[in-house]
Amino acid sequence: MVGPTVACVARYVLEIKFKNEETRLQVRPAHRAFLADRLAERKLVTAGPWADDTGALLIFEADSEAELRRLLAADPYRIADVYDEVSLREWRPIFP
Repeated sequence: MVGPTVACVARYVLEIKFKNEETRLQVRPAHRAFLADRLAERKLVTAGPWADDTGALLIFEADSEAELRRLLAADPYRIADVYDEVSLREWRPIFP
């Protein structure tokens, strides 16, 4: 007997560096609402700024990097151009 097919979802770590501080602070409520929606959809695993507030780390689950990039294109921070992408890498955690 063959079991059900299980979708393979990858985890991605996005590191960003903030810029355009005044604009970023204006857009932050919309950005956080965007992230809350992704959390509810189980696309966002966790997110938060660095302690010095110069950037942030976000961990997502997606079927592919292309899917994640499409999702990120709708982020108000991306639209307002308030961060530079430092890195986006697939991550394979070995512990939860």
